[in-house]
Amino acid sequence: MNAEQLFWQLYDAPDEDTVHGIIARYPNIFKQENWRPLGGTESNYSIVENQQSNPVAALVEKIINSIDAILMRRCIEAGIDPRSPRAPRSVQEALERFFPERRDWNLGRGRSSEKLNKQAESIQVLRDGKSLLVYDDGEGQHPEDFEATFLSLLRKNKNDIHFVQGKYNMGGSGALVFCGKHRYQLIASKRFDGSGNFGFTLVRRHPFTAEEQRTMKSTWYEYLTLNGAIPAFRIGEIDLRLFRRMFRTGTVIKLYSYELTGNSDVSRDLGRSVQEYLYNPALPFYMVQSRDGHGSQHTPWRVIYGLKNRLENDDNEFVEEFFHEKFEDQEFGTVVVSVYVFKVRAGQRDAKETRKAIQENYFKNNMAVLFSVNGQVHGHYTAEFITRTLQYNLLRDYLLIHVDCTDMNPGFRNELFMASRDRLRQSKESSELRKKLAVHLREGRLAEIYKQRKAQTSADHAEDEELIRKIAQKVEINENMRRLLRQAIKTQQTDPTPKPTPSKPKEHHDPKPFHPKRYPTFFKLDAKQQGDRTVIAVPLGGTKTVRFETDVSDDYFSRTEDPGDMQIAVMDYVPNDVRGGTRKGTVNQIADIFTVSKKSPSNGTIKIVLEPNKNAQVGDEARLRVDLKNPAGEDFTQIFWVRITEPPAEPKEVPPTEPETLGLPQLVRVYERAPEDQPDVKTWADLPVDMNFETVMHPVVEGDVLQTIYINMDSHVLKQHRSKLRNASREQLQLIDRRYAISIYYHTLFLYAINKNRGFSVAQGDKDVDLTDYLRELFDHHYAEFLLSFEMDDLIDALA
Repeated sequence: MNAEQLFWQLYDAPDEDTVHGIIARYPNIFKQENWRPLGGTESNYSIVENQQSNPVAALVEKIINSIDAILMRRCIEAGIDPRSPRAPRSVQEALERFFPERRDWNLGRGRSSEKLNKQAESIQVLRDGKSLLVYDDGEGQHPEDFEATFLSLLRKNKNDIHFVQGKYNMGGSGALVFCGKHRYQLIASKRFDGSGNFGFTLVRRHPFTAEEQRTMKSTWYEYLTLNGAIPAFRIGEIDLRLFRRMFRTGTVIKLYSYELTGNSDVSRDLGRSVQEYLYNPALPFYMVQSRDGHGSQHTPWRVIYGLKNRLENDDNEFVEEFFHEKFEDQEFGTVVVSVYVFKVRAGQRDAKETRKAIQENYFKNNMAVLFSVNGQVHGHYTAEFITRTLQYNLLRDYLLIHVDCTDMNPGFRNELFMASRDRLRQSKESSELRKKLAVHLREGRLAEIYKQRKAQTSADHAEDEELIRKIAQKVEINENMRRLLRQAIKTQQTDPTPKPTPSKPKEHHDPKPFHPKRYPTFFKLDAKQQGDRTVIAVPLGGTKTVRFETDVSDDYFSRTEDPGDMQIAVMDYVPNDVRGGTRKGTVNQIADIFTVSKKSPSNGTIKIVLEPNKNAQVGDEARLRVDLKNPAGEDFTQIFWVRITEPPAEPKEVPPTEPETLGLPQLVRVYERAPEDQPDVKTWADLPVDMNFETVMHPVVEGDVLQTIYINMDSHVLKQHRSKLRNASREQLQLIDRRYAISIYYHTLFLYAINKNRGFSVAQGDKDVDLTDYLRELFDHHYAEFLLSFEMDDLIDALA
């Protein structure tokens, strides 16, 4: 069998078992003398095995290598040595120089443009039986260069090329651990200029002989050679069953029996997962569900151009609002944070269906906060950041945050991510970034959005509040129980002084309508002048929000065409001379003295948040210049002074005075539709959470504090219980409703308090379950039925 015949046998094999059979059938070809250790060393097992932690992240590394290969090809075709000073210094610069047509790729919002589709053909991920194919028409390699490129490990073959992401050639081997039991991977390539032969090799995990099993501690990875060289043969144009093209040059890699979940649809399911790891890739690519019996009920192919493009597409039915903010800090440098808030109800879906669709489309990998470099996600936080750090529980399933670390200080960034580029380090830098990210997100537009969502939960509950208080007085709560509840719910002190009569509410005036413009016509600082200058006080250890009025549209900083920008510079810096005048009176950048967060415009207001850093001292003053850049005309400038003031005073703890009453969570009764005699009650459609006939209750937590318990008064459980009472009077039905609401309320309260204070965590299989979701499921499945059927004489007496 010659090299060409061998290649086709391996390439046509649908899975690792078939490859294993080929190896067994031709022992003279696959004898051990023809295998060489990957990377030139048999000590390669730990290098290969300790890379990406899941198959999607490992596959993404293959796609990144393909993008690198195409950028390298374009650079060489332009007559530029990729390692020379003439070469681009970043991925973005490479795109601007080698792909000037890329602005046309986003034409046709809501659908892929023809130019985008054509470019995507250059990189393809295709399903082939139980295996995956990854193809690109990048630079390709001669067979004699395989060992220095595809088959190397820890070699710095791209470390001095600034416009690619691969550095140590580890990404090429990271996917091996997910290639079935035997770790088979086929690599084939031809140089882009058509010179040389088409070379190929098979990579595998070395199978131990009986003797090696007794004497060796660990195995290694190896690749196939024939007659001491990479197998090769001549080709012109061959059919590798790619999408819409024949193979001439480039690279194709086959990952046998690749670890996919079930019969995963490559174009849809795997495509969505890949996009979560590729927030904004440099180049688009195809994900193709092959025509081999594994049919797709959906589109058999899909262009993937990153999560950002999906989220910001005009036709996206799930995203309610998105905005971008820029943070500048002396320690970590510059990061751009993008925030996407999803709708509670999208299209014709109810809240439950919407939440499920959002999870399937955007959170398949349970990543709520994404950290990326050059568009590739290098680490993430789960929704725990939203509930525990931001304490925005109502947004837990409806918020996605992206942090672009491309322009971050390299030293800080190196301490942030693992070498595998798929997870964050547990480091001081990671903790510091987490804290600062939370502080600035809670200062801007996101805080306003959360306030709006929270406002939807408010209700007039005076009657229920009175009922809860009376029952609480009937129930003896010892000090241990009081301490248990105090940590899980709000507490309040009873105030013996009479409350003043509420004044007449102020007349409400509708806000003046805002008519945004594409480009600003004015830019004005919203601050009072002190004498002949404007001075803004910023507390040391605190933050200060500075507001500017303008008339530009909210997408001014984030839109693709003609975006604007806002720049902040220090004109003068006057330190408070408390140390003998030894400190410098000038600084180079705003980040030298302040951490700055620049907010996107919102209804005519642009905000910046200033936080003094460790270089600032009380009494220091800085004169700042803020320029609103205008690509269509003249820029606008505002100049003002900032003075560092004393830190905010620590709030004094007021010792508790007796008697103490528990500030119990709000009880809110919710109906499918408002009853005729209660037109102002809450309905399912009013809530920022999902509720239907199967739902009994929904607890709302802020941080770790139980704030509200929604009780569904139109649940099947209550309706069925009421139907058992024939000829019941109105008073009897009201009593049942009150008993149902109070029983559910108090059981939820105590179950939450006990679980929270005991530190229990809940899991369903290998998936962690939020405590509020667990309690909701508990009541939905027969627990509420039991409570209604159980005789509770004391409770009935209290209600009577």
